[in-house]
Amino acid sequence: MVTKLLRLFAAFVVGVGLAASLPFPAWAQTWPSKPIRFFVPFPGGGSTDAVARAMQPALEKILGQSVVVENRAGAGGMLGVDAVAKAAPDGYTIGIAGAGALGVNIGERIKRPYDPLKDLVLISRAAASPFMLVAHPSLKADTVADAIKLAKAEPNKLSIGHGGNGTAMHLAALAFAAAADVKINLVPYRGTAPAVTDAIAGHVPLAIADPPPSMGAIGEGKLKLIGVTSRNRYAVFPNAASFHEMGLKDFDVTGWFGIAAPAATPRDIVTKLNAAIVAALKDPEVVRRIRTVGMEVTPTTPEEFAAFLRSEIEKAAKVAAPAAERAN
Repeated sequence: MVTKLLRLFAAFVVGVGLAASLPFPAWAQTWPSKPIRFFVPFPGGGSTDAVARAMQPALEKILGQSVVVENRAGAGGMLGVDAVAKAAPDGYTIGIAGAGALGVNIGERIKRPYDPLKDLVLISRAAASPFMLVAHPSLKADTVADAIKLAKAEPNKLSIGHGGNGTAMHLAALAFAAAADVKINLVPYRGTAPAVTDAIAGHVPLAIADPPPSMGAIGEGKLKLIGVTSRNRYAVFPNAASFHEMGLKDFDVTGWFGIAAPAATPRDIVTKLNAAIVAALKDPEVVRRIRTVGMEVTPTTPEEFAAFLRSEIEKAAKVAAPAAERAN
């Protein structure tokens, strides 16, 4: 009996020693073994949601597990990103966010409950597109130059809806007001889709919007496109002039989306996530679906995404401070 107990104790000691020698948790080696939550920090119908749902089927096929898209809207995307930052770092929670929640907030010095460079691990960029300045058909402005004239004629009367304080669309609206040297009321919404809905209804005459919720309304004549925020023209609507062409020299504010996980997620899982996300973004059907809503895929390595984000934060800081002084 004593001999048997000694053998069991010896086996236990060996097992503990082996477990302690592992360079990372054993469960990390079998990842993924259960469904993955994919947080979208905006309501359904916007570009962030469109990109996530375009990727979802391909990710499920590649990873061999369910990928559950969850919309957690609020605070310009910060609520959803905060949920990712505070989730268990086990590879089963990821999130997609835009420039606002991941970078512009820093530039605008908006208080947030997380630091995107410390509380998140960046996995890959996902997609990008310019923003569009759209107007209700009744507005007597067919170009950016026309809108500027209206704003100068009656300061603080013209309003522009945008996707929420701290978003890249907010930055685009601030930058527009500063570059045009006009006073315009900026109206924040809980995402782009609600802003576009109010522009269609005529509750706001103008909106800075991204393609997914706007393209259909433009095609149906419910909204008119009067300019794009990228320096060059937008291939999807080549007849719309850029802000740069309309006299706002070198104006260039574009929207982009990237995927992140909690900061302490094991490196081997980050590597696997990156490989799966990049593969999904190269899937022809995913590319087709993302292009259908007016965007292009932009897969990267984690290191490339981190370097890009730092450069975007610096750019936002330079643009937002002087712009905020001129706009409401």
